[in-house]
Amino acid sequence: MQPKEIFLCAICNISSGSCKEDCKFCTQSIKHRASIEHYKQKDINLIVDEAKKAYKNKALGFCLVTAGKELDDAKLEFVCKATKAVKKEVPNLHIIACNGIATLERLKELKKSGVDIYNHNLETSKEYYQNICTTMDWDERYETCQRVKEANLELCSGGIFGIGESKADRVSFVKSLKSLNPTTLSINFFHPDSALNLNQNTLDVDIALDIIRYLKREIQNSRVMIAGGREVTFKNRVGEIFEAGVDAIVVGDYLTKGGDEPDKDIQMLQSLGLKIAQNC
Repeated sequence: MQPKEIFLCAICNISSGSCKEDCKFCTQSIKHRASIEHYKQKDINLIVDEAKKAYKNKALGFCLVTAGKELDDAKLEFVCKATKAVKKEVPNLHIIACNGIATLERLKELKKSGVDIYNHNLETSKEYYQNICTTMDWDERYETCQRVKEANLELCSGGIFGIGESKADRVSFVKSLKSLNPTTLSINFFHPDSALNLNQNTLDVDIALDIIRYLKREIQNSRVMIAGGREVTFKNRVGEIFEAGVDAIVVGDYLTKGGDEPDKDIQMLQSLGLKIAQNC
């Protein structure tokens, strides 16, 4: 039997700390006054350097993330410019854009610039959503995900667990994700921060592993990627996530939190007898 392939992805925070929304789990929101870096636009040369480093660390996906509710014209121009610069220097990287609510026309422009995948998370169930965000509408999120597929971009969608949701919320959330049938499920586990209204990760490791198994069982055609909160939630049991069904992980740092060194993750995968994917 061939060893299981694990896909690696890296995140590049290209516009940090300027979000006006009130998502309770997010340090990017200016409402929480979290101790993070703030900048409107990262220098294109720095973005390209990060892309080169990500590819050297065996990442196949490179996600360009901007803070804020939506992909407006200025943000679109910047993301397209960054995409073209990265593609010119690292043509084998798959570019993922994560820029909020987006119209069909703007998503098509991203596609033209070289973006391969659009990441937009539902975050949680429709029923629970108002408990964690009051300034954005859940339906807007869902409709953006539908438009991503209409624009012929691959869809990456998911959300965050451990924010006080119930089991019923998780079932409803997974049902909504299943209806979208994304190429990749982007799964996060809440990482506590003293600046946030949510200060407890409500999940233990066994529950988190059960969530992964449930996702894999219910949405079999989608790749399951663990992003934020992996180190905090799973600690020394992180190897079990692959047995549960995880197909991909984010390597390196996250949006505002540091992650393990990529070499450490690569060594972990090799020690588990897993193969690092070479192409998509």
